[in-house]
Amino acid sequence: MCQSCCLSRRAVAAGLASLALAPPARAASCAADGSALVEPAISLRLPPDAPRTLALTLDACSGETDQRILDTLIALSIPATIFASGLWLPRNAAALATLRAHPDLFTIENHGERHLPPVLGTRRIFGLTPAGTPAAIAREVATGADLIERATGTRPRWYRAATGLYSPAALPIITDLGVAIAGYSLNADQGAALPAAAVARRLAAARSGDIIVAHLNQPHRASGAGVAAGLAALHEAGVSFVRLDALPTTAPACTPRTRTEPT
Repeated sequence: MCQSCCLSRRAVAAGLASLALAPPARAASCAADGSALVEPAISLRLPPDAPRTLALTLDACSGETDQRILDTLIALSIPATIFASGLWLPRNAAALATLRAHPDLFTIENHGERHLPPVLGTRRIFGLTPAGTPAAIAREVATGADLIERATGTRPRWYRAATGLYSPAALPIITDLGVAIAGYSLNADQGAALPAAAVARRLAAARSGDIIVAHLNQPHRASGAGVAAGLAALHEAGVSFVRLDALPTTAPACTPRTRTEPT
């Protein structure tokens, strides 16, 4: 892409990021009946004349780092918000150093201390043991924030649940800790479970204002190749990317979810 096009994209992103920001919308009023879990959805609040603009968020749950994705972000100067768990941080010191070396591109937010879903009870959520109790949910969030602050020097503003699912009663517990719940509007890789072509197609269909979730911690799965290819195609098409902290977001809309095991 020509140099003037790159400069134009940077100027657009800088202009969007300079808007006066509202605090992140809280999700305490987001509720569901019965035992259904909820999956909060949020998107960017864009001015009417904004170009096609997306926020990329990447979960680093545990395991390793997908360099296919990270190298693409750096090469194309695509900003992203990384949600890192306390399991991922100590195992990925080199990747963490890379993220911190590019503060213009990356912010690191809270994905929990032990990657436990903030769900009450004992039912496993996509194979994961839930936090189980209000006290354990509060610990998962608060200690996760402490670990991020220790690793980066910055207190995180956002928390995203392992699996993206919450017990309705967990939402005020989390927001009372002073953090916002990081929902999303486009799930690009379904937990790094989709083939590369399917991930690339989902990314190509992203609508302006979408907050995208994908995974940074599965370098041995095909999904990561689709994330890298899909992002490169969006960049080539002139799409602007911003971090989650760059613009106001909509109030969360909670979709009830009853299926909590993979098909």
